[in-house]
Amino acid sequence: MPVLLEVCVDSPAGLAAAIAGGADRVELCSALALQGLTPAPGLMALAGSAPIPVYPMLRPRPGDFCYDDAELDVIFRDIDATRAHGLTWVVIGANRPGGALDDVALARMVDHAEGLDITLHRAFDLTPDLTEALETAIALKIPRILTSGGAANAPAGAEVLAALVAQATGRISLMAGAGVRPETIADLVTRTGVTEAHGSFAGPAPRGVDGAADGRAWAMGFVDRGLRETDASAVAAAKAALQGL
Repeated sequence: MPVLLEVCVDSPAGLAAAIAGGADRVELCSALALQGLTPAPGLMALAGSAPIPVYPMLRPRPGDFCYDDAELDVIFRDIDATRAHGLTWVVIGANRPGGALDDVALARMVDHAEGLDITLHRAFDLTPDLTEALETAIALKIPRILTSGGAANAPAGAEVLAALVAQATGRISLMAGAGVRPETIADLVTRTGVTEAHGSFAGPAPRGVDGAADGRAWAMGFVDRGLRETDASAVAAAKAALQGL
C-alpha cells in the first residue's frame, strides 16, 4: 500500500504549500515553534475548503498534556468548533502526571468526537511504557498514533517504532513523526514498516526580519530569526521519496 504523507502547518501559507507539494493530509496547528497548539478559528475555516483531509491539533496551551476539567472543557469546545468549520478529523492526547496515557480524559474526548477520525499525538511518546500505551489506544478505538518511538526524533526511535508496528498487528496505524526529512523518509519507512509519515518539511522564513519595518518588528520581539515555513518543494521531495518505495 502507498505510504501516506502528512504535513504539519500553522499558517495559510503553510497550508497552501503542503497542498501544492502533494501532501495526502495536513495536521493544522498554531505555534509550531511550541510543538503546535490549537489553530485559530479563522485558519480552521480556511482549511474547511481544502482539497485534502485536515486534522486540527487540539492542544489548548503549551507545556505538558495533563489537563484539568477546565482545560478539557476547552478541548470539547474546540471539537465542536472543528465540526462547525466542516472538518471531520481531530488530533488529541492526554497524560497522567506520571506520564501514562490518561485513559479517562481520552475516553471523554473520543466520546465527544464521535464520528470524527482521530489521531493520538505524541503525548504517547511521554509514556513510561509504550507497549502498554499502544494497547490503551487500541482499547479506546483510536485509529492512529503519531509517534517517534519515544525518542527525540523518529530516526532515533526507528527500532522501537518497528517493534510497535509488529505489536499493533494491523489493529492501529503507526505514523512516524519528528525529525522526518525528505532525505531520510524512505529509509525510515523501510526500517520501521509504518504506513504513514509526518513532518513539517519547513525552511527558513525571513518574513519579519528583513527590511526597515520588518527589522523594527524583529527588534520589538514580534518575530525571531528562527521563523520557519512549510516548503512546498521539500514536501514534494518527501512525497517523491515515498512513491519510489
